[in-house]
Amino acid sequence: MAGSSMKGIKLRIKSVESTMQITKAMQLVATSKLRRAKERMEASKPYAVISREAMMAAVGNCEDQNVPFVAVRPVKKRCYVVIAGERGLAGGYNANVFKAAAAHAGDTPFCVLPLGRKAIDKFSRMGVALLSQDYPRVEGLSVGTCYKLAKQLIDGYLQEDYDELFLIYTSFQSMMSQEVAVEKLLPIDRPEQAEKRLVTTIYEPEAAETLMAVVPDFVAGRLYSAACDSFVSEVSARRSAMDSATKNAGEMISDLRLKYNRARQGAITQEITEIVAGAEN
Repeated sequence: MAGSSMKGIKLRIKSVESTMQITKAMQLVATSKLRRAKERMEASKPYAVISREAMMAAVGNCEDQNVPFVAVRPVKKRCYVVIAGERGLAGGYNANVFKAAAAHAGDTPFCVLPLGRKAIDKFSRMGVALLSQDYPRVEGLSVGTCYKLAKQLIDGYLQEDYDELFLIYTSFQSMMSQEVAVEKLLPIDRPEQAEKRLVTTIYEPEAAETLMAVVPDFVAGRLYSAACDSFVSEVSARRSAMDSATKNAGEMISDLRLKYNRARQGAITQEITEIVAGAEN
């Protein structure tokens, strides 16, 4: 009986050790990707900031209330750009994005442009209308691709296929903290009083024409920056998850070895007792 128990524990130790090797390898892969991903994320931010400032300046100067990017219309349908991961094993990274999307959408009809295999799979299963299924990988998403997506999204908005456009992604705060962000892209809200200092800009042509030219650049810039942010968050979350899994596997192996040694000691004691009992007879 003890021998059977020891054999089961030994097999369990081997199984956990194999799993531990996998989690350790995935942790090292995530760590190796993290530095390059962070550099790419930092490089993407200045353009996003500058394009937003230019856009808000144009909005502040635009007196034409009929410009489609600032005109508010009844919301019959929304479009969400949802950025998730290509794979799982990243803690709550993907689940948190989908929870935020579901909570924000509520009962309003919506369509989705999913970026990342997990987003494509999730919304396909839900039966949600998808604008594309051609972008299963967020890693390496290029600026040119983001411009192409921005044009597709803006064309849909101008054709009134949807009345609001939102971006849902994960914002990287630190190695231990990533937060899901829901950002409204269209229509553009007019700037607050603090931002109206930009209204002194002189526009030639008119601010409305400038706005029509700037918005596609702004949307493309936000998509690229959010994709970079999301990928850093995904890699960081996976690294943390695999680090925790590796530590848990190590603790489990220690506990199993302790149980194995106790079972082995019990088996030896039992054998000695049987030998002694046999000698006395």
